Order: sequence, then structure tokens, then C-alpha cells
Amino acid sequence: MHDCKEELRDMDLKATPARLAVLRLLEKIDKPVDVAGIIDYLRQQGIKADPATVFRIMNLFTDNGLAKQIQLNEGKFRYELGAKEDHHHLICENCGAIEDVSDCNIEALEKDIMKKKKFFIKHHSLEFFGVCNKCQH
Repeated sequence: MHDCKEELRDMDLKATPARLAVLRLLEKIDKPVDVAGIIDYLRQQGIKADPATVFRIMNLFTDNGLAKQIQLNEGKFRYELGAKEDHHHLICENCGAIEDVSDCNIEALEKDIMKKKKFFIKHHSLEFFGVCNKCQH
């Protein structure tokens, strides 16, 4: 079984209760979570953390590759596990549902852009906004 404490220590990061809980949350969620969601989760775990503390944890995790920061045109950041395979998101503009899309062929497009524009792509962000199947009915 995966040991979050060991993973943090391997990166020379102190394994505080809040950091461990946030890492466990990122490992078990299926859609990106915002700071308010992280704070709610920490409270459920009996851990008190203010927004500044959570932002510091998320910046530390993002800087060390443990988390990815995602912006979905909401005026806030969301976060997901950094080790999650490359994927994109479908966002319902009606109900706010977020779904992962991992079967895009974006790599071919990246190679084409790099070749035609002589532009070295380090990373990308691609989100699709629309109306989910549930909201269409």
C-alpha cells in the first residue's frame, strides 16, 4: 500500500497532519478540488487549517510535482494529483459537473505545432465548456 508519509519524506517535506490529509484527498478524488473543498475535507478529518495554510500546502505540492493547478474559468484554482495521467476536462456550464477526458490525441497536435511554429511546448491546458448529458434532458 502507498505510504503518503514516506512520499513526503522522500521529497524532503515534513509530513504534517494537514499535508498528509491533503495528499490522501488528492489521491482519492476523481475531479479537481478547490481550496474550500480541501478545507472542508480537513475539517472532516479533525484538522484545522485556514485558507493561507492550504494555499501554502498546494503551492508546495505544485512546486514539487505532487499536485497540478488547474484553472477552469471560475476565478479560482482547482488542484488534482500531479501523477495523474495527462487528461483534459469537460465542464458543464449549467450544473458545474467536471469530467475527465483522457482519450484525446493532443500529442499529435503538439508535435505539429512544435514543427510548424518552432515552438517548444512544455505543457498545455485544454478544457471543454458546454452542457452535460444530464442537463440536456
